[in-house]
Amino acid sequence: MQVLEKAFGYITREFEGRIQVLVFKQNTAGAGIQVPKGTVEEGETPLEAVLREMVEETGLTNLEVKGLIAQDYAEHYSGALQKRYFYHLISDDSRPTWQHKPTGINEGNLQFTFYWIENKDDVVLAKGHGDYLYRIFVSVMNEQ
Repeated sequence: MQVLEKAFGYITREFEGRIQVLVFKQNTAGAGIQVPKGTVEEGETPLEAVLREMVEETGLTNLEVKGLIAQDYAEHYSGALQKRYFYHLISDDSRPTWQHKPTGINEGNLQFTFYWIENKDDVVLAKGHGDYLYRIFVSVMNEQ
């Protein structure tokens, strides 16, 4: 069985003394609320992939990688096995919301609407996207 590697980005910012995490909705019915992520391409490390995918999916170019917070294997709803890498990245973007058309290959007519959440329970994320989100909020609380 082939394993497909995926790099997820939990992008955070500090806003008015609170930590917020970036999420988005896309203009495709049933896609749910997601965090940015993408496929690790051949010859690319997961870290290189997450940096590339975050720019392609969000348009944000000034991101700092805080670190890898988790990696695991999970079965995708399609039946494919995925090796998933979850990274914490930091942004200084001040916009409360914005829209972006992803620039990756085969993105078609997708448009993402981004916004920030302050609690892992603020939204219900698409399956698998929030699996390690609690670690962001726990680590931030421990740093304060």
